[in-house]
Order: sequence, then C-alpha cells, then structure tokens
Amino acid sequence: MSNLNLTLKVWRQAHANDRGQIETYDAPGIPEEASFLEMLDIVNERLVEKGTEPIHFDHDCREGICGTCSLTINGIPHSKDRGITTCQVHMRKFRDGDTIWIEPFRSRAFPVIKDLITDRTSLDRIQQAGGFISVRTGGAPDAHAAPIGKEEADIAFSAAACIGCGACVAACPNASAMLFTAAKVSHLAHLPQGQPERDKRVLSMVRQMDDEGFGGCTNHYECEAACPKEISVDHIALMNRDYGIALLKDEFAPI
Repeated sequence: MSNLNLTLKVWRQAHANDRGQIETYDAPGIPEEASFLEMLDIVNERLVEKGTEPIHFDHDCREGICGTCSLTINGIPHSKDRGITTCQVHMRKFRDGDTIWIEPFRSRAFPVIKDLITDRTSLDRIQQAGGFISVRTGGAPDAHAAPIGKEEADIAFSAAACIGCGACVAACPNASAMLFTAAKVSHLAHLPQGQPERDKRVLSMVRQMDDEGFGGCTNHYECEAACPKEISVDHIALMNRDYGIALLKDEFAPI
C-alpha cells in the first residue's frame, strides 16, 4: 500500500455564534488503507504536536451503525459512494494530490456546535414525539406470538434500518426530514404492535418535524440517494397517506 499526499479544505467554526470559515491543511503521507476518520485522526495528531487546536468531529462506533460520523465530503453527505457512512469511506478511494472538502451537515435544524460537529437532537425530538409503542408488554413475548407476513416484515425492517444520521436532511435542497420521519413512522405502521397508536403517532411526529424547522419534501429523491442504509422514498408515500387519514379522523372526531 502506498501513501497519499492530500490537501484538506476543512470547515472550522469556534462555536455556534462564530461565522466560521474554510481552512486549508496539508495532509502528506496518509496510508491508503486508512479510513476517512483515521485520516482525520492522523491530521489531528500532527496539529496537536504543533500546538494547534485539532479538528473537532463526531464519531462513535466506526462500523456504519450509529450514524454519528456525519460529514459532507466534497459536497456530498458521507461521500459519493452509495450505501455507506463516513467511517466506512477509505482513503484508497482518493488519488494522490487530491483536494478534499470537508464540511458539516447543513440545515437550520442542525446548528453547528463546533467545526464539523452539529446539534442533531431535533431528530431525537421527532422520535420522542411518537416513535414508540406505550403498551405494557411485561416480559419479552415469544418470537412467534404475533405472526407477521414476510413482505410486511421486510418493509418494516427496511425502515427500521434508519440510523438517524441526518444525511437525508443534508442532501435535500429543502433540508427536509421527511425520509427520517417516514422511516420511523413506517417501521411501526407495518407491525401489529404499532396499530393502536398509528394515527396519534403520525400526527405527533409530523407536527414535531415541522416545529423543528425542517423544510418540506418536493420529491428530489436526494434523500434516498444519500441514505447510507438506502431507505426508499416509498416510506414517505405511506407516511403522507397515513397523515392525511389521521387528519381527517382528528377533524371529524366526536367532541
């Protein structure tokens, strides 16, 4: 394996109220086998050795599961490769002499905390608004106690694969959170456990999404393209249908 000599254009922002700017860093001798986050680790070690403040970025599992490593690489959330997170990007994808632009996810609902770290708790609040079932189940039920058809189970699982990284928001020209919200709504809408609170759930979660300041969906499909779990926009269609039905029920419900 050979090493790469790179130039990094990195967004630096001291705090939420700072204007922020792009700063340039030379990154020579980066191993091709390193992951993107390992490359940043190497750069940060060198900055610390020079007495310079390191580049701040989020990371956790580094296995493509947690959704924490949310960076925009060369203008694309998580990078140009489909179905992977930032931590799954490897430096062998780049060429010697490349210039790489690294920025945080951009959305009014994702304010920058510092450098490449953004506050994505807005997604947590959407989840907390209704992405759960409140029935008391006692002990864990037997796996076959509630039979679910394979097609429904597969659809529910595809929605449940969402890791809440926010790439869909960052990719959308409207900064919409429709794919994230739809995945959380659709997951339970396809399971029997989610039926008693189905109407309440979709109303609460969509209203919370709007309150957080996310934009609306205008069918650009950039969300699906950027999603590291390749979640389909079909879930948005289901959520819109459920939301319309729930609105009518809510409006004409007996007082």
